Amino acid sequence: MADIMSKEQRSKLMGKIKSISKLENLFARALWDKGLRYRRNVKNLKGTPDIAIKKYKIVIFVDSCYWHACPIHLKRPKSNQDFWNAKFARNIARDLEVTAYYTERNWNIKRVWEHEIKKDFTKAVNDTMEFVNEIKAAYHDKSLE
Repeated sequence: MADIMSKEQRSKLMGKIKSISKLENLFARALWDKGLRYRRNVKNLKGTPDIAIKKYKIVIFVDSCYWHACPIHLKRPKSNQDFWNAKFARNIARDLEVTAYYTERNWNIKRVWEHEIKKDFTKAVNDTMEFVNEIKAAYHDKSLE
C-alpha cells in the first residue's frame, strides 16, 4: 500500500516524534534522585546513549519494546510488512553494532528494556544503580593501587 503522504510530509511528521519518552525521563529522574550524576543523550558518543558517565566509561540505553524489536512484546504492523521487517532488522543490527563498539573499547554498557521498567520500576532503578556502583567501586579500587 502506498503512503498517502509525500516523502517530505512523512519526514516532517516523523521528525516531530520525540526521541525521549516519558518513561525514559522518569527512569533517568529516579537515578538522578538516587544521586547518580550523568549526561543525557550524548550525541558525540556512538548510538547517542540515553545516559552516559564518561569518567567511568558507562553508557546506558533504555530500549523501547517497539523500536528495538523486543522478542517478547513486539507487535509488528500488519501493513507494509516488508518495510517494517527491514526497519526492525536494521534497528536490531544497529543495537548489536553499538554494543560491540563499546565492548571492544572496554566501556561498560547496560541495556534496559522498556518492559523491565514498566514491570518493576524500583527493581530496574536499583539494578541500574548497582551496575553503576560496582563499576565506580572497581574504578576507585584501581586508582588506590
